[in-house]
Amino acid sequence: MLPGTHILAGFELGFRFRHQLATLLRETPDNNCIGTINPETLKTGGIKALALDFDGVLAHHGAPFPIPEAIEWLKRCEAVFGGEMIFILSNKPTEGRRQWFAEHFPKFRFISGVRKKPYPDGLNKTGELAGVPLPNILMVDDRLLTGCLAALAAGARPCYIRRPYSSFNHRPFAELFFMALRWSERLLLTSRLHNQ
Repeated sequence: MLPGTHILAGFELGFRFRHQLATLLRETPDNNCIGTINPETLKTGGIKALALDFDGVLAHHGAPFPIPEAIEWLKRCEAVFGGEMIFILSNKPTEGRRQWFAEHFPKFRFISGVRKKPYPDGLNKTGELAGVPLPNILMVDDRLLTGCLAALAAGARPCYIRRPYSSFNHRPFAELFFMALRWSERLLLTSRLHNQ
C-alpha cells in the first residue's frame, strides 16, 4: 500500500460519515478524557471490548508507556472487562510499548498487520479476536478523522477524547502538529454543522 493512503481514506470516509462525526463532536463534553469514562457504565451500556488508541489517550505523543492516571484507569477496565477484551489499536505500535504492556498487562493485545486508521481493518480484527459483534466494541481515540472515523466505518462505537494528554516539554513540535490537526478536524466539522 502507498504511504499516506490512510490520509486520503480519512477525507473520503470523513465526507461519508460527516454527519455522525459532527454529532459526536457536538455531544462530547469539553473535559472528556479517559479519567471521565466509567468502565462499569460502559459495560452496562452494552460494551464488551475496548480498542484504545495510545498517543493522546493513554499518554503524551511518543511516550513509551501510559501515564499513572491512565494506568489506574486501565486496571479498572481490566477488572470490568478482563484483559483479553482490551486491545491497543494505535497507528504507532512501537516495540517498547508492546514490551511494557507484556510486562504490566499481559492479557492486553496489540492490533497489528492491518491498514492504519481510519480504515476499519483494525476494528474488524478486534471483533474477530474478541469474538463479539462490532457494535459492542468501543474505540477510544483523540482524533475524529482516524480512530473515531474507523469506528463509524466498521460499525463499532466511537468515544472521542476531547482533552488528550500532551507534553510540550517532551515533544513540542509533535504536540503542536497534532494540536493543529485536532483543531482543523473540529473546525471542519463545526462548519459542517452550521452549513446544515
